[in-house]
Amino acid sequence: MTSDLRIGLGVDAHAFADGVALVLGGVHFDHPRGLAGHSDGDVIAHAFTDALLGAAGLGDIGSLFPSDDERYRGADSLELLARAYADVTAAGYGLVNADCILIGEEPRIAPHREEMRDRLAAALGVDRERVNVRATTTDRLGFTGRREGLAAEAVALLCRV
Repeated sequence: MTSDLRIGLGVDAHAFADGVALVLGGVHFDHPRGLAGHSDGDVIAHAFTDALLGAAGLGDIGSLFPSDDERYRGADSLELLARAYADVTAAGYGLVNADCILIGEEPRIAPHREEMRDRLAAALGVDRERVNVRATTTDRLGFTGRREGLAAEAVALLCRV
């Protein structure tokens, strides 16, 4: 028996780097360091993209947008998210809801949370109520606790349309 509902989990992590902008959930943060990555390093958008692709059984972000492909150097991760979601909808699925969580000691996302939700939802062309964004710390444990980088996890629920 095949269900009309599919769930996917996405995880991403990047180290902080000097000289690059910090982009999270499509929002540029005023922060002294950004995230090293082939694209813009947006861990939230990357985790969300992987969650969508995983739920639809379409592989992962690395297979769709390889990090050794120069076309994606410095790419806007919201554009990659939108392109991945186009593949998801072409496969016959639509987003029921998604929950994205940033893991790190800094920056504080509360002042930008609603804008992040708006931008992520707009990239997919869905209502913002379908996308949640939140954050947690690791109480100074691990690489995120030492402020060496950030991680994100996302879960997406899809429904056959």
